[in-house]
Amino acid sequence: MSKKHNGFDKDRRKFLLTATAVTGAVGISAAGIPFVTSMKPSEKAKAAGASVAVDTSKIEKGTLLTTEWRGQPVWILNRTEDMVKGLSKMETNLADPQLKVTSQQPKYCQNPTRSIKSDLLVVVGICTHLGCSPTAKLQPKGDMGDNWTGGFFCPCHGSKFDLAGRVYKGSPAPTNLVVPPHKYIDEKTILIGEDQKDEA
Repeated sequence: MSKKHNGFDKDRRKFLLTATAVTGAVGISAAGIPFVTSMKPSEKAKAAGASVAVDTSKIEKGTLLTTEWRGQPVWILNRTEDMVKGLSKMETNLADPQLKVTSQQPKYCQNPTRSIKSDLLVVVGICTHLGCSPTAKLQPKGDMGDNWTGGFFCPCHGSKFDLAGRVYKGSPAPTNLVVPPHKYIDEKTILIGEDQKDEA
């Protein structure tokens, strides 16, 4: 039986105060969720700048995988030993074999293979001439002629790039293909969009 004091039911009053407080707290929390959520970046914004992790163990030797980062195609080429050895033979045909235009690759990729690991090339698959997407012509000769040792060909205006994304002399493209910032987070996973200093 409820305890009454001076005409008031204390238990009932205590219950009503507690119920009101709980209901108010739930209401305030519910009202705050949309506000807090609105402060987070949208899925579109996250996709535009988010880093992309790629499992390289699924890329067979001599094949190319295409992924997307910041709305651009990024190619990961798992070069064979012969492909890597052939890079040094190409230098006389290239416009910038010594990578003097340093903006086209991070410092840790300013080497003959333009990569962290010699077999894995990571480049943005957009021609540096007018933004077309080149075609992978990885095998020697074929429809590219007897002197072709493998690389990328832009069908829009005829720019040619070797298997390190370095541009051929006489191509309309003024510079090598861009190497995006990237790092290995383990032996088989590349994170595109961040480097060792976590700079995108």
